[in-house]
Amino acid sequence: MNGLATQFIVQGALWLLGIFSIVTWTLIVVKGIQAARATAGNRRYGSAFWAARSFASAAALTRTDSPLGRLAAVGFDTLADADESGAEDLEHSYSRHDLLERHLRQQIQTERRRAEAGLAVLASIGSTAPFVGLFGTVFGIIHALSAISHAQSASIAVVAGPIGEALVATGIGIAVAVPAVLGYNFYVRRVKGGAADLDAFATDFVTLAQKAGFRVPRTQGTVNQPLTEALA
Repeated sequence: MNGLATQFIVQGALWLLGIFSIVTWTLIVVKGIQAARATAGNRRYGSAFWAARSFASAAALTRTDSPLGRLAAVGFDTLADADESGAEDLEHSYSRHDLLERHLRQQIQTERRRAEAGLAVLASIGSTAPFVGLFGTVFGIIHALSAISHAQSASIAVVAGPIGEALVATGIGIAVAVPAVLGYNFYVRRVKGGAADLDAFATDFVTLAQKAGFRVPRTQGTVNQPLTEALA
């Protein structure tokens, strides 16, 4: 293989690692913003939901664009649709309890898939970037050895420069892989924690719905205790 081809392969590996690095940091920033917005939205809606005086009052809350808000919206919509629909098809053949649990479970899976979007890319970059760097290093060393043979000398002064340049690709590959792996592990942990919080909220939601007869009243009644006490 001639020197031009090996040099082209090395440059290609470095450009690919550069693209990997841009994609990695873009995903880390985007997922960070997404996670911060989800956390803030969940906190706002959760505070409003548990401060509601009744299940009907909670149903009338403004539905925020947050995982918790969307999960509650699905629950309330499911109960409202069950009241309004008299259809005798498979979709409405469940009991109200089963129907509510099924829709809440489906929404939790939807939220989890949304939170996991892009994480597979981080995992792929984290696992392949070192090998791309090593690939570039191998051909860089081949190119360096070819240059050394043409120089007719194996002294340190002749060898150190080309070999050092070839090893740069490995270092860059590791530098790209480390933030990708750390970002992936961090956000996977957040996804699991978020899913656990949604599961806990769904359980409490079903309990409150059961106390309300799995119905969303059309008029708000007066209840002397907040929802947090209704679970006790």
